[in-house]
Amino acid sequence: MIERRDVFQAIADPTRRMIINKLANGPLNITQVGEDFGISKQAIAKHIKILSECGVITVRQQGREQICEAELAKLDEVVDWVAASRKLWNQRFEKLDKFLHQIKK
Repeated sequence: MIERRDVFQAIADPTRRMIINKLANGPLNITQVGEDFGISKQAIAKHIKILSECGVITVRQQGREQICEAELAKLDEVVDWVAASRKLWNQRFEKLDKFLHQIKK
């Protein structure tokens, strides 16, 4: 079975979010990405693979190194979802507020 990956899976893990933040400052090789995490290179490689499959980062070969680069536009999907959810919940809370004011009278 092929697992479908999406941007929400990419940001679901705190380590992956930190990797995205780190790459937002510019491309890094995989060793540089893994610095400061205190986890194995294999664990970093797994996170990089998931982020790449989700389309949030690209990995390209440059000589002997693999260079990772953030594709931040992919996060627009999250921004759009949050905005739509916020609008929906604001409408629901406004209706609830009106209802509560009506039953107080």
